[in-house]
Amino acid sequence: MTRQPDRYASFSALCEHEIEGVDYCIRMEDRSSRVAIIAPHGGFIEPATSEITLEIAAESFSFYCFEGLSADRLHHELHLTSGHFDEPMGLGLVSQSLIVITIHGRLDRGDPETSWVGGLDTSLGDLIVQALRGNDFAAVARAKGEALAGAGAGNICNRGRRNAGVQLEIPRHVRDMLLADAGRLRRYAGSVRGAIEQYDRILAAG
Repeated sequence: MTRQPDRYASFSALCEHEIEGVDYCIRMEDRSSRVAIIAPHGGFIEPATSEITLEIAAESFSFYCFEGLSADRLHHELHLTSGHFDEPMGLGLVSQSLIVITIHGRLDRGDPETSWVGGLDTSLGDLIVQALRGNDFAAVARAKGEALAGAGAGNICNRGRRNAGVQLEIPRHVRDMLLADAGRLRRYAGSVRGAIEQYDRILAAG
């Protein structure tokens, strides 16, 4: 199945036709953290990405979720591709953050178990892959040039203070499984959070 092109090329174009609080909402908490966890396609756009984002952020990391509010809308109608994502509050939070992780949902595409880890911060990406595998979740790093690799400089994950972040693409099967099992969701999110905390300590020491 091929996804349709995004309906809108920018947030300003989206705002001309969609109503905040009816069609979409923004949930954000700036905790003055060095880390921001971002769901640019949360709510019903890419289901479960908001819940995973909040679980990773826990009580310590800043977070941002742009959420579609209607379960009846098609994915492309409120989806702003990561290279064009320019909602001002989200960009503001990302631009002040040292470590940026974006949480996305991907189609299973014959591989319903594996989280794809991309973005320009390959060192942190590798730590996240190791942490997920260590907790019995399938994960693989995506190389530049592969689909959903998150390697573009304009990608929202790469627009933090270090111009390099991580894009986590989670298949629908795994997202549904995590939503249905709170313990497994905590374990998945804890794996990612632990890798981020380890990396943050490395950066602070360097």
